[in-house]
Amino acid sequence: MIDVSKLPAEAAVEQLIDHAVSMEASDLFFVSNEQHVAVLVRHLGVVRPISVLSTEQGRRCLSHIKANSGMDLTEKRRPIDGRWIFNRRSDGEGDDGGPVDLRINVIPTMYGEDFAMRLLARGNKLYDVEQLGMTRDQLVAYQQMIAAPSGLILITGPTGSGKTATLYASLIKLNDGKRKINTIEDPIEYAIDGLRQSQVNPQIELGFSELLRSVLRQSPDVIMVGEIRDEETARIAVRAANSGMLVFATLHSASAPGAVQSMLSLGAHPHFLAQSMRGVVAQRLVRTLCPDCRMSFDVSDAPHTFDAVRPWLADDEGKTLYAPRGCDNCTQTGYSGRTGVFEVMPITKSLRTLISDGKPMREIRDKAIDEKMLEFRSSALLKVARGQTSTEEVFRVIPSEHMLMDE
Repeated sequence: MIDVSKLPAEAAVEQLIDHAVSMEASDLFFVSNEQHVAVLVRHLGVVRPISVLSTEQGRRCLSHIKANSGMDLTEKRRPIDGRWIFNRRSDGEGDDGGPVDLRINVIPTMYGEDFAMRLLARGNKLYDVEQLGMTRDQLVAYQQMIAAPSGLILITGPTGSGKTATLYASLIKLNDGKRKINTIEDPIEYAIDGLRQSQVNPQIELGFSELLRSVLRQSPDVIMVGEIRDEETARIAVRAANSGMLVFATLHSASAPGAVQSMLSLGAHPHFLAQSMRGVVAQRLVRTLCPDCRMSFDVSDAPHTFDAVRPWLADDEGKTLYAPRGCDNCTQTGYSGRTGVFEVMPITKSLRTLISDGKPMREIRDKAIDEKMLEFRSSALLKVARGQTSTEEVFRVIPSEHMLMDE
């Protein structure tokens, strides 16, 4: 825990933001309670406290954040959004500081205002496709998808599941100077040379569908749609994919086959959707075990533990289970990073027929599995068998219905 109780508001806020960024947190929260303001971070997908402020100090800190975010200091009744480009100072010990883009939302609560700050550090690492965590077979299938000259590729999963990382990794792979690549984002999280990036602006009624219609007149080869939220955006994306463009888009669904149903629910015509689709990637993020302190357990007395994924394991894998312990190197959490767990579903001729015929999701899922799609359960078991993560972490992140064996 960080003690900032004796610091003025400006210095306290600076230290809290700096600490959150240095630990690579994705979010910083100020939560107003009856007798204090709690400061929390989201680190590796899990919320944890880092400090406690008195009610008065919390009020001063929140006013300081509002003032720097262009917010109305007197407005405490309605939700407010703001933005602050915060410049971190160099610590002289290897951390050069630099700008951090803070996207801030404020809501009124019973005990005061709660602040949620999304931390977008300009120096954050962007991943290559090969670093996302796909298995070798999944990676080959996905690389074949994005090598297509046209079609629709859907990236699906809940908020915080790594969809943005997958999108940027894919676009970086294609950003060879020979294609015109346009993105439609909310917000633009990373500025990338060579990409024509546009941001939606609901305040002037500039949404995904309005921007997408305009981008189509820019003669792009590749389009990235940050999220398909409505029927119009879904239909335009399908039409663009069927018109010779490669379209990446995200949406929310629980699985790769479920993304097809989500698109149909948004009004996409089954035949046109089937013709447009190249594939679906569903994903979750699990924390990776700290290599310095993970605990090992021999499972030789339970030889069938990893039978479901035995064909994908090397001879020396799947004989040991690992669990988190906690040490100074991982701030006592037992985990030191995150990796993706994926379902990668290329749209084959047989799947295209099922989608066009309006077959139910279960039938699409069964056919995809017949064609060697790894479900979440198998993908997660592989990570456990290889010592990358723990069983409890897998069950924390992946819904139980995806982890149970079918009857």
